[in-house]
Amino acid sequence: MASNLQFKNLLPASGEWKNDIRRFLSEDVPAFDIGGFVVGDEEKSATLNCKQSGVLAGVPFAQELADQCGVQITWLISEGTYIDTTATGKTPVAKVVGPVNRLLLFERTALNILARASGIATKSRRIITLAREAGYPGIIAGTRKTTPGFRRIEKYAMLVGGVDTHRYDLSSMVMLKDNHVWATGSITKAVHAARSACGFATKIEVECQSEEEADEAIAAGADVIMLDNFTGEGIAVAAESIKTRWAGKGKAFLLECSGGLKEENIRSYLTNSIDIYSTSSVHQGTGVIDFNMKIDH
Repeated sequence: MASNLQFKNLLPASGEWKNDIRRFLSEDVPAFDIGGFVVGDEEKSATLNCKQSGVLAGVPFAQELADQCGVQITWLISEGTYIDTTATGKTPVAKVVGPVNRLLLFERTALNILARASGIATKSRRIITLAREAGYPGIIAGTRKTTPGFRRIEKYAMLVGGVDTHRYDLSSMVMLKDNHVWATGSITKAVHAARSACGFATKIEVECQSEEEADEAIAAGADVIMLDNFTGEGIAVAAESIKTRWAGKGKAFLLECSGGLKEENIRSYLTNSIDIYSTSSVHQGTGVIDFNMKIDH
């Protein structure tokens, strides 16, 4: 990523993402904030700490939360930075100032956002680093297996960690899986029907269980062929075979591998004949990075 580009600039000045933050706050305080009543509104300062080594992510969402809570936050560490807490046990990442009841309103939701986003960014950074160390130059992508209501932050965190987000939703790319093919009758019928609606501007991807299915999808005009649930050895053989067979025939397509790719086995899956490896392991069931916030006293 060019040094003058920041992922926070993907988020519009106004938009649904700010409503996400409002919903988070409404969920946390649906009626009375009794804890806030107890502490009052005297101005205090607090330190937001990272307590576990990882990549900092989720900063613009925590910033918007601070703005909506009416507190001032000063970030001490830039988003995307790998924070090593091995020596100190914790590293200050921000200072927060405001009425103490507002600081405590901000605290838990901010920590939850940063913990989840940083966990995904950290796992993404590890996966893409392993791929590059193994000499793989292609794309590592997440999937649509995201948490309902939290997708925007999870997809954002993948970008901070250095992996591709894959399609954001059902409208951003057509993916025809086995159920679509079975319901339609064939891969060819499904691809042609999709193209009649999405036109030239939207890619069509087809999930294939064999080289024969891949050939049908390519012939029908699919843009991306997903080879699903192949073994590490099998994916290399199939990918090379398909690309060799279609070389020079005027069909442009990308090959994607999906299913089973993890940090532990990534080296056994990688082949340069595959253009994209998609994996939910960078965001589904991923651990969090531990943060806390302490009132200065």
